[in-house]
Amino acid sequence: MQTECSAEPSVFGQVERRPVVAAFDGGALTSDAGGLLLGAADRSLKLVRRLAGCFRDARDPRLVEHSVATLVGQRVYGIALGYADLNDHDELRHDPLMAVLAGKLEARREDCAPVAGKSTLNRLELSREIATRYRKISHDPAAIEALFVDLFLEAHAGASTRARPPKQIVLDLDATDDPLHGHQEGRFFHGYYDCYCYLPLYVFCGRHLLAAKLRPSNIDASAGSVEEVARIVGQIRTRWPKTRILLRADSGFAREALMVWCEQNRIDFVFGLARNARLVAEIEAELAQAEAEASSTGKPARRYKDFRYATLDSWSRRRRVIGKAEWTKGEANPRFIVTSLKKAQTNGRLLYEKVYCARGDMENRIKECQGDLFADRTSTATLCANQLRLWLASFAYVLICAVRRVGLAHTQFAEATCGTIRLKLLKLAGLVRISARRIKFALASACPYADEWRLAAARLA
Repeated sequence: MQTECSAEPSVFGQVERRPVVAAFDGGALTSDAGGLLLGAADRSLKLVRRLAGCFRDARDPRLVEHSVATLVGQRVYGIALGYADLNDHDELRHDPLMAVLAGKLEARREDCAPVAGKSTLNRLELSREIATRYRKISHDPAAIEALFVDLFLEAHAGASTRARPPKQIVLDLDATDDPLHGHQEGRFFHGYYDCYCYLPLYVFCGRHLLAAKLRPSNIDASAGSVEEVARIVGQIRTRWPKTRILLRADSGFAREALMVWCEQNRIDFVFGLARNARLVAEIEAELAQAEAEASSTGKPARRYKDFRYATLDSWSRRRRVIGKAEWTKGEANPRFIVTSLKKAQTNGRLLYEKVYCARGDMENRIKECQGDLFADRTSTATLCANQLRLWLASFAYVLICAVRRVGLAHTQFAEATCGTIRLKLLKLAGLVRISARRIKFALASACPYADEWRLAAARLA
């Protein structure tokens, strides 16, 4: 039952003998007026329309109030603006900004709002690959996955049709935990993360998200990586056949199947390699040298050794391994990587410090997806529905990345997180005035980031 509140204004003391009062009677206002930038970015990418094209709608058109494009856009915009739950949309459906973003100011039926409420959106999220009598909206997972790569390829071209393909790109792979707090389909207890969780697989190229695959956690971190990489690489090479591709990941992906596939398909790789007694024995002399230097200088010391190595039974061939012999804080800290790159292409120190260690930035991208855009809000009952939630959150990330890449380049927000962009530029109060001639959002005159917002709006237009 909804709480009944007094309509009397709230009183907050006095200023210069005048009482300070507040009441919810401002009329057509929105607290998300900055979200107009999301609409501008979407018009450039056509993201919502293309994502809606990955769904099939078997509903009776005569009875449909909210199209699939409206539902998809509303969910993606809502996540980008900080609304994680479907329940939020029972109020958001009356928000004038959501109506403007949907391109629909009024509903056809008197008992409906311009955009959908939680129940209608829930039917979208529970859609399956094949429509049923009671689930008449279905989606095509392959088309959704391909759209991420298409958007990445188009982002490189930008506004210029003459942009040349890059000479080299680096694809980062990583698995992370997605904690579960219910009895969702596919839940398992993961010993490393010490919780029941999913184990999604992410693939990034810089800030660009290429894949977000939801998986149960009773598998190896690299499970399914060959299929995901093969799909992504095939799509990239269709457009960029001469671009060199480097695969980068931690030791959880240093598996024979993935390395063999890379070697057979002209893909370079650099993976972390879990240490063992044989590997540590290979760098004993370097560790002794590092210890001696650290003892004399009082500072951490490191040496590198480049050598050939093969496991006792799991690898089919010997491969190049770089060992980092480091002595720090009074103890040894050996680390190893395995790579397909030749010595003539790059030396061991440069490969480890400049190439491999840079993969740590991908963890910041995953934090943006999960911390800022609720990619870990997988609380529905089925794995299929939770995968769709993960994709919707991922497209919200892609949309904000477009605002950052195009609209905010060379500004103080050029490297800002999605959460910062939302807080500073999207969560703006606005008075909405709708007339026969135009729809005007009157934003706060004292907004401290008005210059950046105007610049982003102009660039995205």
